[in-house]
Amino acid sequence: MGARTTASKLPSPRPQRTADSGSKLAHGAFWIMSRRVTVVAAGVDAAFLVLFLFFDSPLLAWVNVASIAMYGGAYWLLLKRINMPALMLIWLEVLGHAAIGTMLVGWDSGFHYYLLMFIPAIVVSGSRRGTPLLLLLLFVFYLGLHAVSRVTGVLAPLSSAGLWTVHSFNVAIVFAMAAYTARFYYLTVRRAERKLMEMATTDPLTGLSNRRNLLALAGPAIAQAHRMGMPTTLVIADIDHFKQVNDHYGHEAGDHVLTQVGTLFSALCREQDIVARWGGEEFLFLLPATDVAAAMALAERVRAAVAATPIRHGETALACTLSLGIAQLTGNEPLNEAIARADRGLYQSKAQGRNRVSVAD
Repeated sequence: MGARTTASKLPSPRPQRTADSGSKLAHGAFWIMSRRVTVVAAGVDAAFLVLFLFFDSPLLAWVNVASIAMYGGAYWLLLKRINMPALMLIWLEVLGHAAIGTMLVGWDSGFHYYLLMFIPAIVVSGSRRGTPLLLLLLFVFYLGLHAVSRVTGVLAPLSSAGLWTVHSFNVAIVFAMAAYTARFYYLTVRRAERKLMEMATTDPLTGLSNRRNLLALAGPAIAQAHRMGMPTTLVIADIDHFKQVNDHYGHEAGDHVLTQVGTLFSALCREQDIVARWGGEEFLFLLPATDVAAAMALAERVRAAVAATPIRHGETALACTLSLGIAQLTGNEPLNEAIARADRGLYQSKAQGRNRVSVAD
């Protein structure tokens, strides 16, 4: 209880800026995607190798052998975190392969489509300064390749069936890779959103709901219980003599106690109950569709379980007890007033010797 009083006197911490974490996430996703793309691209070149051997185009087949080797080198560099040389090798392969394929087989072969895959890669790479220049260079290269191919014509033409097959294969691969990369980044964003939501609603130490999240969930839960004609009851729990644990065994031991007590709370409460770390060593239980008698029974189970479960920290077994206060919401009573009454019940338990449950007067 003293921890809560002290904490209320401290200035509220400023919200931490998330730009750096977002940048790290984007960079991490980019390099993971780069490793996956090298594997997929090497497989595509292996398929091209077989395809061009089938159409009796050994020169184009050997180009794909070189491409497979380059992707293998890029993958090895990425695994070794030698990222920029790996990226340059990937760029060299795609630009060179697109240029050679277009010059030998013609613009209608569709090798130039692979250049377009660089557009989202450049945008999500995270390089703000280099993005416009790289996009401009890619644009110039694309138009230049188109112009040169129109001037030189087809240097190693395929049959009509071969050209149609190569074009269809290129279109299919670009479609598949675009869909795969878009899906990958979508799932990455969803995972990041879930993590941010968890950070915003969960106490990082105990894994329980935090104070803000309980207050957000309380309104709908209380309203639903009220519509059902059922009461809602609050229980406040405080770890007895918690300051002595920190003073005698250190804050690491105190954190371990909080974590283990939070785990016990999660195991003993029902699915509809909302349990939050309220502040310091205090916890608040919001029990929808629960009257005082049922709340008293739950509080006694929680109290008895904590008292009967020594918490081991290293070679030390720490005996912990709880003091608890209970208050049932009455009518349209504001939540903060009910919490204050439950807090008075908690003070009664402390005054009467601790390790007990008291219903607020």
